[in-house]
Amino acid sequence: MVDNTVTRAQLSEAVYQEVGLSRNESADLVESVLDEVADALARGEMVKISSFGSFQVRQKGERVGRNPKTGEEVPILPRRVLVFRASHVLKHRINEGLADVDPESIATESKAPV
Repeated sequence: MVDNTVTRAQLSEAVYQEVGLSRNESADLVESVLDEVADALARGEMVKISSFGSFQVRQKGERVGRNPKTGEEVPILPRRVLVFRASHVLKHRINEGLADVDPESIATESKAPV
């Protein structure tokens, strides 16, 4: 399986290549941006990045769930969850060129091997 994950190091390298800062400065910049986003979300603020999307923390209430093995009811405690909503620009960019692709090939590629 091919690893398609973008890492902090790759983001730092991209900033280094595009902006021309040193590698250390690029890493610090990426780290600062990610820290600021995380801090804002921890404070309960919404983070909007133009042409990308918005991050928001939502409160989920207490509810009753079931243990799938035993069927026993289990309380699920209230918690905060992170929600990301992609902008229309990002959605369009992701779906660009899909009109030229056969839907069958996408369905076949997305299925995991057994």
